[in-house]
Amino acid sequence: MTTSNPIPILCIGCGSMGSSHARAYHKMADFKIVGLVDRNPEASARLSAELGGLPQFEDFDQALEATHPGAVSISTYPDTHARYALAAMRRGCHVFVEKPLADTVEDAQEVANLAKSTNRKVLVGYILRVHPAWQKFIELARTLGRPLVMRMNLNQQTSGSAWLWLKHLMESMSPLVDCGVHYVDIMCQMTGVRPVSVHAIGARLTGELIPGMYNYGQLQITFEDNSVGWFEAGWGPMISEEAFFIKDVIGPLGCVSIVTSARQGTSSNLEAHTRTNRLRLHHAQLDSEGRYATPDQIFEMTDEPNHQELCDREQAYFLRAIQEDLDLSDHLRDAVNSLRIVLAADESFRRREVVNL
Repeated sequence: MTTSNPIPILCIGCGSMGSSHARAYHKMADFKIVGLVDRNPEASARLSAELGGLPQFEDFDQALEATHPGAVSISTYPDTHARYALAAMRRGCHVFVEKPLADTVEDAQEVANLAKSTNRKVLVGYILRVHPAWQKFIELARTLGRPLVMRMNLNQQTSGSAWLWLKHLMESMSPLVDCGVHYVDIMCQMTGVRPVSVHAIGARLTGELIPGMYNYGQLQITFEDNSVGWFEAGWGPMISEEAFFIKDVIGPLGCVSIVTSARQGTSSNLEAHTRTNRLRLHHAQLDSEGRYATPDQIFEMTDEPNHQELCDREQAYFLRAIQEDLDLSDHLRDAVNSLRIVLAADESFRRREVVNL
């Protein structure tokens, strides 16, 4: 449905993700960007010029007061997500917010509670949820029997401006938390049951970080059906380019894996983080002679959306949620739950013990 009165939307954060979301809104007749907010005026100026000239602000509260938006898109550092989302909803705005929803479970739950009490739509940027190949990956994983063994990682060898940005991000959040919410969310969708415990290890591989922060981590989750999963994330110029993208699931009946054509030097590329190329489904059943009874199946994903197209899909769903009054309470419950798990993993690393959930 197209309306003659587009929804005025204020975009906060003009970095990589914020720019991608703004480009999506710019293409949609049902949204009208009324302002760009970034504490770096050069970033908002570049995006404004690209999109034909838009009002620019350095302060979120001033922008909210000046533009009177009906929706707000938040793509800033995680420690601001909850404050901005709460302020926007109190002004009557619907909210799109990049993951994670907050930097504490309490703040995330407050956002979810306010969304429910005000009937404002809050969509969290779990970009893999709108990815057709990842949806198929989850579907196939559910056919493998129980328990499941889920193996996932996303390491990023970074330098220059990318490393500078990640160091800023690690002033509030570790890679295990920031990236982990995506893949823990996927694991929870695959199993459909409650996680019962989490354990994590980590290492501080550089002195450039704030005290107590670490730039490499691995978490292990146990679910109530005895499924298990691990996720690994590391950021920095010292991280290996080998095996930076592992995504597979094993069950009693076989396994399914994302097969990527990523090559050396791509671990810091956002496109490489979502590209699947193909899925391989392996069947474990053997015939009477002990050979595989069924050959592997290959699901080609040659027409899968690129990163910008995935952002376009996210914002199309955000628009639909507003226009059709979709119930996003389960979505927010899952966002709070995945955050709870990765923050428990962070606690496990710091306490050096298993945390029961």
